[in-house]
Amino acid sequence: MQSIPSISRFLRAPKQSFFLLGPRGTGKSTWLKQQFPGAIWIDLLEPDNQRYYGAKPERLRETLKAHSQNKQVVIDEIQRIPELLSLIHAIIEEKQEYQFILTGSSARKLKRAGVDLLAGRAFMLHMHPFMASELKEYFSLEKALTEGLLPLVWDSETPHLVLKNYCGLYLKEEIQAEGLVRNIHNYERFLEAISFSHGSQLNTSNIARECDVSRNTIDTYLQILIDMLLAFTLPVFAKRAKREVVKHPKFYLFDSGIYHAVRPKGPIDKPEEIGGPSLEGVVASHLRAWIDLQQDEYQLSFWRTRTQLEVDFIVYGANEFCAIEVKNSESISPKDLHGLLAFSEEYPEAKPLLLYRGTKRRFEKGILILPCEEYLKALHPEKTLFEKDF
Repeated sequence: MQSIPSISRFLRAPKQSFFLLGPRGTGKSTWLKQQFPGAIWIDLLEPDNQRYYGAKPERLRETLKAHSQNKQVVIDEIQRIPELLSLIHAIIEEKQEYQFILTGSSARKLKRAGVDLLAGRAFMLHMHPFMASELKEYFSLEKALTEGLLPLVWDSETPHLVLKNYCGLYLKEEIQAEGLVRNIHNYERFLEAISFSHGSQLNTSNIARECDVSRNTIDTYLQILIDMLLAFTLPVFAKRAKREVVKHPKFYLFDSGIYHAVRPKGPIDKPEEIGGPSLEGVVASHLRAWIDLQQDEYQLSFWRTRTQLEVDFIVYGANEFCAIEVKNSESISPKDLHGLLAFSEEYPEAKPLLLYRGTKRRFEKGILILPCEEYLKALHPEKTLFEKDF
């Protein structure tokens, strides 16, 4: 197996305090140790630290006094003791020039405690799986489709074993330890059932029937999954809509490797039933990472009409309005263009782009058609989504 050296990430650290949120295994700690090698480091996953600061959050002041010359403080997995946020807010207000770097792999407790306690005095950054342009020559679309792009997995000698254990780790450490659900087996059934919705519109009523639990329970499970940063939903794009659009959001697990790990497979499962959603998931992950690395605000959504016209991704913001369709095929037929053509008719301001598994680039009916792997390798936070050199 080819060994991959340390990969430089696109994320840049601000000079003021900030939150860094991202699922486990996305490389938050590795990146922070590179950026802040001399910082005071408090890892709240360590049982001793959790007991020490959990029993008396004010002990944080004692720790800072003991390292008075060091003004950079990393608190890893801050959601484990959200009560520390009030104290950190007070210390920031005292203008002692501390820079707090607060990481989290679950937004659930932070939401409950109120991240806004810091009153805008801390940036909110997000760490995503690798982008292809971070990996450069080490990127392989085929590998990304089945193993995902988690740094934890990417350079492992046993990626499938790591993936197999990944969701189990979350179930054990995050759900069972915090008592988020009463019946862990129901939640495991839910994870399997919702994996079939990856890249599709959500129908929680159908999932509830399949899992034999109430729809309210499924809604709760779904919110837990989202709060734990393991999944996200996309709203439908409805600005200035002329055609009637659907209302249900589209669902994705945050990484295609995780999708493969939780989705049941059997003899009657066709490769295209798994490959199509997996490819969409890889593109979605890249678009979310690109958006979070921009200074301007952008919204990622999808478009689907009641008559089944659809575009997989719409990126809309101050300087970008791009419609992106993803096809898991090596050739493009006229019907593959229908969604983008309809969207372009309704929104002529948008730039239409179709990504596919072929090797040739071309223009057809005003639509730029590009090989997906080529596009992902060129996608960079300092470039637009529709650069001329694509």
